[in-house]
Amino acid sequence: MSLKITKPLVTVDWLYKHLNDTNLIVLDCTIPKVTDVAITDKEKNRVKGALFFDLKTTFSDQNASLPNTVLSAEVFETKARELGINNNSTIICYDDLGIYSAPRVWWMFQLMGFQNIAVLDGGLPEWKANNYPTVTNYSKETGKGNFTADFKPHKLKNKAAVYNAMANDTSVIIDARSKGRFLGTAPEPRPELSSGHIPNSVNIPFNNILNNRKMKSYAELSKIFSKFVGVNDFVFTCGSGITASILALGAAVLGFENTAVYDGSWTEWASDGNLPIEKEE
Repeated sequence: MSLKITKPLVTVDWLYKHLNDTNLIVLDCTIPKVTDVAITDKEKNRVKGALFFDLKTTFSDQNASLPNTVLSAEVFETKARELGINNNSTIICYDDLGIYSAPRVWWMFQLMGFQNIAVLDGGLPEWKANNYPTVTNYSKETGKGNFTADFKPHKLKNKAAVYNAMANDTSVIIDARSKGRFLGTAPEPRPELSSGHIPNSVNIPFNNILNNRKMKSYAELSKIFSKFVGVNDFVFTCGSGITASILALGAAVLGFENTAVYDGSWTEWASDGNLPIEKEE
Protein backbone atom coordinates (compact mmCIF):
# COMPACT_ATOMS: atom_id res chain seq x y z
CA MET A 1 0.00 0.00 0.00
CA SER A 2 1.31 3.42 -0.94
CA LEU A 3 2.42 5.80 1.78
CA LYS A 4 -0.07 8.60 2.42
CA ILE A 5 0.41 11.90 4.23
CA THR A 6 -2.46 13.44 6.18
CA LYS A 7 -0.71 16.52 7.61
CA PRO A 8 1.32 19.31 5.97
CA LEU A 9 4.30 18.81 8.29
CA VAL A 10 6.31 15.71 9.18
CA THR A 11 9.03 15.27 11.77
CA VAL A 12 12.55 14.11 11.05
CA ASP A 13 11.74 10.95 13.01
CA TRP A 14 8.87 10.23 10.64
CA LEU A 15 11.05 10.76 7.58
CA TYR A 16 13.82 8.54 8.92
CA LYS A 17 11.29 5.78 9.58
CA HIS A 18 9.96 5.96 6.02
CA LEU A 19 13.19 6.85 4.20
CA ASN A 20 13.29 3.60 2.25
CA ASP A 21 9.61 3.46 1.30
CA THR A 22 9.31 2.79 -2.42
CA ASN A 23 7.07 5.72 -3.37
CA LEU A 24 8.86 8.32 -1.21
CA ILE A 25 10.55 11.28 -2.91
CA VAL A 26 12.61 13.73 -0.85
CA LEU A 27 13.20 17.15 -2.40
CA ASP A 28 15.92 19.57 -1.38
CA CYS A 29 14.21 22.90 -2.05
CA THR A 30 16.98 25.15 -0.78
CA ILE A 31 17.38 28.53 -2.42
CA PRO A 32 21.08 29.33 -2.94
CA LYS A 33 22.33 32.18 -0.78
CA VAL A 34 25.23 34.53 -1.44
CA THR A 35 26.54 33.69 2.03
CA ASP A 36 26.92 30.04 0.99
CA VAL A 37 29.89 30.76 -1.27
CA ALA A 38 32.35 29.38 1.28
CA ILE A 39 30.68 25.96 1.05
CA THR A 40 31.39 24.06 -2.13
CA ASP A 41 28.73 21.83 -3.64
CA LYS A 42 30.80 18.77 -2.76
CA GLU A 43 30.88 19.80 0.90
CA LYS A 44 27.15 20.40 1.15
CA ASN A 45 25.19 17.88 3.18
CA ARG A 46 21.93 16.50 1.87
CA VAL A 47 19.29 14.20 3.29
CA LYS A 48 20.09 10.71 2.08
CA GLY A 49 18.22 9.97 -1.12
CA ALA A 50 17.22 13.58 -1.83
CA LEU A 51 16.70 15.06 -5.28
CA PHE A 52 17.37 18.73 -6.00
CA PHE A 53 14.26 20.81 -6.71
CA ASP A 54 15.51 23.85 -8.60
CA LEU A 55 13.04 26.41 -7.34
CA LYS A 56 14.74 29.51 -8.73
CA THR A 57 15.40 28.29 -12.27
CA THR A 58 13.70 25.09 -13.43
CA PHE A 59 10.51 25.63 -11.45
CA SER A 60 10.11 29.40 -11.92
CA ASP A 61 9.04 31.08 -15.13
CA GLN A 62 12.27 32.50 -16.56
CA ASN A 63 10.35 34.61 -19.07
CA ALA A 64 8.33 36.41 -16.42
CA SER A 65 9.13 39.96 -15.37
CA LEU A 66 8.77 39.09 -11.68
CA PRO A 67 10.96 36.77 -9.58
CA ASN A 68 9.78 33.29 -8.59
CA THR A 69 6.75 33.36 -10.88
CA VAL A 70 4.99 30.01 -10.80
CA LEU A 71 4.99 27.88 -13.95
CA SER A 72 1.91 27.07 -15.97
CA ALA A 73 0.31 23.75 -15.10
CA GLU A 74 1.50 22.21 -18.36
CA VAL A 75 5.15 23.18 -17.86
CA PHE A 76 5.11 22.26 -14.17
CA GLU A 77 3.72 18.85 -15.05
CA THR A 78 6.52 18.26 -17.55
CA LYS A 79 9.25 19.37 -15.14
CA ALA A 80 7.83 17.27 -12.30
CA ARG A 81 7.76 14.22 -14.53
CA GLU A 82 11.40 14.83 -15.45
CA LEU A 83 12.22 14.61 -11.73
CA GLY A 84 10.57 11.19 -11.65
CA ILE A 85 7.51 12.29 -9.70
CA ASN A 86 4.44 10.09 -10.06
CA ASN A 87 0.81 10.50 -9.12
CA ASN A 88 1.32 7.99 -6.33
CA SER A 89 4.52 9.59 -5.01
CA THR A 90 4.82 10.78 -1.43
CA ILE A 91 6.85 13.99 -1.41
CA ILE A 92 8.76 15.49 1.48
CA CYS A 93 10.21 18.98 0.97
CA TYR A 94 13.03 20.42 3.02
CA ASP A 95 15.58 23.22 2.92
CA ASP A 96 18.87 24.08 4.58
CA LEU A 97 17.41 26.87 6.73
CA GLY A 98 14.84 24.84 8.66
CA ILE A 99 11.63 26.23 7.22
CA TYR A 100 12.18 28.81 4.51
CA SER A 101 11.85 27.87 0.84
CA ALA A 102 10.40 24.36 1.25
CA PRO A 103 6.88 25.70 1.96
CA ARG A 104 6.93 27.44 -1.42
CA VAL A 105 7.39 24.07 -3.11
CA TRP A 106 4.70 22.51 -0.90
CA TRP A 107 2.33 25.31 -1.98
CA MET A 108 3.22 24.90 -5.65
CA PHE A 109 2.22 21.25 -5.55
CA GLN A 110 -0.99 22.21 -3.71
CA LEU A 111 -1.66 24.66 -6.55
CA MET A 112 -1.20 21.82 -9.00
CA GLY A 113 -3.73 19.69 -7.14
CA PHE A 114 -1.24 17.33 -5.48
CA GLN A 115 -1.98 16.60 -1.82
CA ASN A 116 0.38 13.79 -0.81
CA ILE A 117 3.15 16.18 0.19
CA ALA A 118 4.55 17.66 3.39
CA VAL A 119 7.35 19.91 4.64
CA LEU A 120 10.08 18.51 6.88
CA ASP A 121 9.74 20.41 10.15
CA GLY A 122 13.12 21.91 10.98
CA GLY A 123 14.60 20.89 7.63
CA LEU A 124 18.21 19.85 7.26
CA PRO A 125 19.37 21.45 10.56
CA GLU A 126 16.90 19.30 12.51
CA TRP A 127 17.82 16.21 10.47
CA LYS A 128 21.51 16.71 11.22
CA ALA A 129 20.84 17.50 14.89
CA ASN A 130 19.36 14.01 15.21
CA ASN A 131 22.37 12.44 13.48
CA TYR A 132 20.27 11.05 10.65
CA PRO A 133 22.12 10.01 7.48
CA THR A 134 23.39 12.65 5.08
CA VAL A 135 25.29 12.37 1.82
CA THR A 136 27.21 14.81 -0.35
CA ASN A 137 25.58 13.84 -3.66
CA TYR A 138 22.01 14.08 -4.82
CA SER A 139 20.27 10.90 -5.90
CA LYS A 140 19.75 10.30 -9.59
CA GLU A 141 16.28 10.49 -11.13
CA THR A 142 15.05 6.95 -11.67
CA GLY A 143 13.13 7.67 -14.86
CA LYS A 144 10.30 9.81 -16.11
CA GLY A 145 7.27 10.01 -13.84
CA ASN A 146 3.57 10.19 -14.66
CA PHE A 147 2.66 13.22 -12.53
CA THR A 148 -0.54 14.90 -13.67
CA ALA A 149 -1.29 18.51 -12.72
CA ASP A 150 -4.82 19.44 -11.67
CA PHE A 151 -4.54 23.20 -11.42
CA LYS A 152 -6.45 24.84 -8.53
CA PRO A 153 -6.87 28.51 -9.52
CA HIS A 154 -8.31 29.53 -6.15
CA LYS A 155 -4.89 28.92 -4.55
CA LEU A 156 -3.29 31.68 -6.65
CA LYS A 157 -4.10 35.41 -6.57
CA ASN A 158 -3.14 38.16 -8.99
CA LYS A 159 -3.08 41.88 -8.24
CA ALA A 160 -6.65 42.42 -9.44
CA ALA A 161 -7.94 39.79 -7.04
CA VAL A 162 -5.87 41.25 -4.20
CA TYR A 163 -7.20 44.73 -4.98
CA ASN A 164 -10.74 43.40 -4.69
CA ALA A 165 -9.88 41.59 -1.45
CA MET A 166 -8.88 44.92 0.15
CA ALA A 167 -12.56 45.89 0.44
CA ASN A 168 -13.93 42.43 1.17
CA ASP A 169 -14.93 42.03 4.82
CA THR A 170 -14.68 38.25 4.66
CA SER A 171 -11.17 38.22 3.20
CA VAL A 172 -7.88 39.10 4.86
CA ILE A 173 -4.54 39.93 3.24
CA ILE A 174 -1.64 38.88 5.47
CA ASP A 175 1.87 40.12 4.75
CA ALA A 176 4.84 37.94 5.76
CA ARG A 177 7.51 40.66 5.47
CA SER A 178 9.22 42.26 8.47
CA LYS A 179 7.40 44.90 10.48
CA GLY A 180 9.72 47.66 9.26
CA ARG A 181 9.18 46.86 5.61
CA PHE A 182 5.42 46.57 6.17
CA LEU A 183 5.22 49.93 7.95
CA GLY A 184 7.52 51.62 5.46
CA THR A 185 10.16 52.43 8.08
CA ALA A 186 12.76 50.00 6.67
CA PRO A 187 13.94 49.72 3.07
CA GLU A 188 13.09 46.90 0.73
CA PRO A 189 15.93 44.54 -0.28
CA ARG A 190 15.10 45.48 -3.86
CA PRO A 191 16.22 49.14 -3.81
CA GLU A 192 13.97 50.16 -6.68
CA LEU A 193 10.87 49.38 -4.60
CA SER A 194 9.16 51.56 -2.04
CA SER A 195 8.41 49.90 1.27
CA GLY A 196 4.96 50.03 2.84
CA HIS A 197 1.98 47.72 2.49
CA ILE A 198 -1.24 46.92 0.68
CA PRO A 199 -4.11 48.91 2.26
CA ASN A 200 -6.19 46.92 4.77
CA SER A 201 -3.58 44.18 4.98
CA VAL A 202 -2.17 42.95 8.28
CA ASN A 203 1.34 41.94 9.18
CA ILE A 204 2.50 38.57 10.49
CA PRO A 205 6.26 38.38 9.85
CA PHE A 206 6.98 34.78 8.86
CA ASN A 207 9.48 34.39 11.69
CA ASN A 208 6.62 34.95 14.15
CA ILE A 209 5.19 31.52 13.40
CA LEU A 210 8.55 29.76 13.71
CA ASN A 211 10.50 28.68 16.75
CA ASN A 212 14.14 27.63 16.36
CA ARG A 213 13.65 26.98 12.64
CA LYS A 214 10.60 24.80 13.26
CA MET A 215 6.91 25.56 13.03
CA LYS A 216 5.33 26.71 16.28
CA SER A 217 2.89 24.41 18.03
CA TYR A 218 -0.77 24.13 17.07
CA ALA A 219 -1.73 26.06 20.21
CA GLU A 220 0.74 28.86 19.45
CA LEU A 221 -0.43 29.10 15.85
CA SER A 222 -4.05 29.14 16.97
CA LYS A 223 -3.33 32.12 19.19
CA ILE A 224 -1.66 34.01 16.33
CA PHE A 225 -4.52 33.37 13.91
CA SER A 226 -7.32 33.75 16.47
CA LYS A 227 -7.93 37.38 15.46
CA PHE A 228 -9.26 36.23 12.09
CA VAL A 229 -12.53 34.73 13.27
CA GLY A 230 -15.14 35.07 10.53
CA VAL A 231 -12.62 35.29 7.72
CA ASN A 232 -13.52 33.08 4.77
CA ASP A 233 -10.52 33.67 2.53
CA PHE A 234 -6.86 34.19 3.39
CA VAL A 235 -4.48 35.84 0.93
CA PHE A 236 -0.81 35.62 1.84
CA THR A 237 1.76 38.00 0.41
CA CYS A 238 5.43 38.86 0.99
CA GLY A 239 8.27 40.17 -1.18
CA SER A 240 8.13 37.67 -4.04
CA GLY A 241 5.96 34.74 -2.94
CA ILE A 242 8.47 32.71 -0.92
CA THR A 243 7.77 33.55 2.73
CA ALA A 244 4.05 34.05 2.04
CA SER A 245 4.04 30.29 1.55
CA ILE A 246 5.32 29.82 5.12
CA LEU A 247 2.19 31.55 6.39
CA ALA A 248 0.09 29.38 4.07
CA LEU A 249 1.74 26.32 5.60
CA GLY A 250 1.01 27.57 9.12
CA ALA A 251 -2.64 28.09 8.17
CA ALA A 252 -2.76 24.56 6.75
CA VAL A 253 -1.48 23.18 10.05
CA LEU A 254 -4.55 24.77 11.63
CA GLY A 255 -6.80 23.21 9.01
CA PHE A 256 -7.66 26.35 7.07
CA GLU A 257 -8.59 25.48 3.49
CA ASN A 258 -9.50 28.75 1.77
CA THR A 259 -5.96 30.06 1.45
CA ALA A 260 -4.09 31.56 -1.48
CA VAL A 261 -0.72 33.14 -2.24
CA TYR A 262 -0.34 36.42 -4.13
CA ASP A 263 2.38 35.26 -6.49
CA GLY A 264 3.58 38.71 -7.56
CA SER A 265 3.49 39.92 -3.96
CA TRP A 266 5.07 43.25 -2.99
CA THR A 267 7.47 43.23 -5.93
CA GLU A 268 4.56 43.47 -8.33
CA TRP A 269 2.36 45.72 -6.17
CA ALA A 270 5.03 48.34 -5.47
CA SER A 271 6.26 48.28 -9.08
CA ASP A 272 2.86 49.06 -10.56
CA GLY A 273 2.72 52.78 -9.83
CA ASN A 274 -1.07 52.87 -9.98
CA LEU A 275 -1.84 50.80 -6.91
CA PRO A 276 -2.36 52.28 -3.42
CA ILE A 277 0.40 51.95 -0.83
CA GLU A 278 0.10 52.68 2.88
CA LYS A 279 2.94 53.63 5.21
CA GLU A 280 3.31 54.62 8.83
CA GLU A 281 2.98 58.39 9.14
